[in-house]
Amino acid sequence: MSAYFEFLRLTLTSIFTELFSAGFAPTFAKIGDAFNVYSASFGVGGWIVFVIMLLLLVGLIGALIAITIYFIRHAARNKAKKGTEKAMMEEIERLNLELYDVVREKDRILGLHTSDRTSFGNAYAGGATGGEGGEEGATPSANGDEPRFTRLTNVDIKYNGEVLKTTLPEDAKDIDLKGICERFRYFACSQMRLYYTIDTVRQFFAAMGTGKLIILEGISGTGKTSLPYCLGRFFKNNANICSVQPSWRDRSELLGYYNDFTHKFTETEFLRAVYESTYRDDNNLIVLDEMNLARIEYYFAEFLSIMEMPNVAEWNIDLIAAPRDDDPKHLHNGKLLIPQNIFFIGTANNDDSTFTITDKVYDRAMSLFFDNKGQPFEAPYTEALTLPYAYLDNLYNQAKKDYPLSQDTLEKFEKLDEYVIEHFKLAFGNRIMKQMNAFVPCYVACGGTELDAVDYVFKTKILKKFEVLNVAFLRDELAGLDVQLTKLFGKNEFPLSRDKIRLLIKMSR
Repeated sequence: MSAYFEFLRLTLTSIFTELFSAGFAPTFAKIGDAFNVYSASFGVGGWIVFVIMLLLLVGLIGALIAITIYFIRHAARNKAKKGTEKAMMEEIERLNLELYDVVREKDRILGLHTSDRTSFGNAYAGGATGGEGGEEGATPSANGDEPRFTRLTNVDIKYNGEVLKTTLPEDAKDIDLKGICERFRYFACSQMRLYYTIDTVRQFFAAMGTGKLIILEGISGTGKTSLPYCLGRFFKNNANICSVQPSWRDRSELLGYYNDFTHKFTETEFLRAVYESTYRDDNNLIVLDEMNLARIEYYFAEFLSIMEMPNVAEWNIDLIAAPRDDDPKHLHNGKLLIPQNIFFIGTANNDDSTFTITDKVYDRAMSLFFDNKGQPFEAPYTEALTLPYAYLDNLYNQAKKDYPLSQDTLEKFEKLDEYVIEHFKLAFGNRIMKQMNAFVPCYVACGGTELDAVDYVFKTKILKKFEVLNVAFLRDELAGLDVQLTKLFGKNEFPLSRDKIRLLIKMSR
């Protein structure tokens, strides 16, 4: 046995001291020489131990080879899976495009059929009363006998060309933003059985005072679509819910298009809702339900650009190149001015069936995230509120005068900006600062605090961008950001941002 252990000692010494310096061949040659010298003196016990150790060594080598093969195959499968997923997404986009082309072709064929039937009917009527009259009425949609905008013309008829006036009820003559938030929350609870926290209601109304585009994100069933629906009922002007389709690729899906065969404009529900808001002086909500089923920057690009214009008199969308006298009353030279009393609200699910919302969209919108169902509570029965847009707009403008962002908070936020730039290479844009200067006063006027409003902006506008970073290498920096928030604003402030930071750290593990 002692000869075997001496052989084992020399073998291990050779492997650990000479293998990498001398190479495999000399090392194993030396081990072979040692085996020849000591094997004759192993004895029965030594040979038994030698065989056992040899089997263990073979098993270890086999296990290492098996593990290596497993990881190689696993990596190959992951790569193939990603390639398959990418190919499937490309195939889905191709099929959506083909579906879009088929729908357009169907409209063209139906247009031809409609034109043929109409021409035949007029020719027959003309032939019964006189030959020349029949030829003259052969193309009715070209001579202006029928309106090109059926839905929009019906809106003109509905309102008889007069703007519907709205007045505040007697019990709300001097209501402020805080009162509106509380009244809506009680209304949603008592009449709709929908339960929202006061913070969510404040964020939503403050977002309305910041911009015209609001995105409601979260898992299914948390009340994203119900919120604008309920608010429409609260304003006594039902929200217009337009379902986005995966095949939407350009503005024609949103607004419609002119059909050269029927000589009519194919109108959408979205266009009708925008046009009808020109006949109202209250608040109009247009919901783009499941807005990220298609790429938002494709079909909504024109509105994203228009709403960036500082002069609201330039918020025009071109509908038709050659205007006619019988076009809808609120079209001017083929253009429709987007009224200010509209709020575009998009709902978005974050799952594999949807597209990622890009920074281009996020930077132009205010977003709320729904991550759980509302908790029931008791509230007194509360009536709806007819609220003119001008009254609500005046409340927002007054809030921006009464509750501007304090200089102390602004200086601290600038230091936070410098910290984020230094450690994460991300900078706040001027657009975000402009939105914060509008959102914070509105949120305070709704009954919230300044720091809670800044916390909301930092989480939704800045920390949202961290999701695209490789957070696995930024764990220490994220922990340092948490410490920096404590230094600047205090230990118990910025709860939303701290929760987001903790989630990012958890994702990095």
